[in-house]
Amino acid sequence: MNKLYPTDKTESSKSRKFRWGFNFWPCIWCTGSKVEFIAGDFKELHVSLKLNIRTRNRVGTVFGGSIYSSVDPYFMLMLMEVLGKNYVVWDKGASMKFVRPITNQVKCRFLITDELEAEIRQKVAENGEYSFDLPIQYEDEAGQVYATFNKVVYAADKAFYKKKIVEKQKKA
Repeated sequence: MNKLYPTDKTESSKSRKFRWGFNFWPCIWCTGSKVEFIAGDFKELHVSLKLNIRTRNRVGTVFGGSIYSSVDPYFMLMLMEVLGKNYVVWDKGASMKFVRPITNQVKCRFLITDELEAEIRQKVAENGEYSFDLPIQYEDEAGQVYATFNKVVYAADKAFYKKKIVEKQKKA
C-alpha cells in the first residue's frame, strides 16, 4: 500500500484484495498504471502512472490510450461497492483533455464524498435513476496537471432499471 494523497482512511482486507486483483488484472496491468491504495469503505482510491515499456509512445511520452484507460473503470466499480446490490451502476460517458505530455510519474485520486453518496441515493430515490459528472486529474508531486477527465456515471435502483429494460424490449 502506498498512499499518494494525505488521508486518514485505511485499507481493509477486502479493499486490499481488490487492489491486488486490479494490479494483476490484464485490463489494468496493461495500461501501465498501478492502483496504490483503496480505502476500506471504497470511497477513496489512488492510482499512479509512469512512463515505461508498456506506456511509451513513439515520441517518448505516455501513450494517450494508457492515460485514459488507467482511469476508466474506478468510479463505477467504487460506486458499485459503496451503493450496494440494490443499485445498478454504469459508466455512461467520458471526456479528457491532455494538458501536457507525461514523461514522469503522475497520480490521481478518486474520491466519493459522503455528500456525493447522499446526493446519489436521494436522486435515485426521487427519480429511479441519476446521471452525474465526476472530475479527476493526473498531476505530479508538485501539483502540476497533466490530464483532466470528466466521467459521466449512471446509477439506478435495480428494480427501476429492470423495469426500464423490460419496457425497452417490449418497444423493440
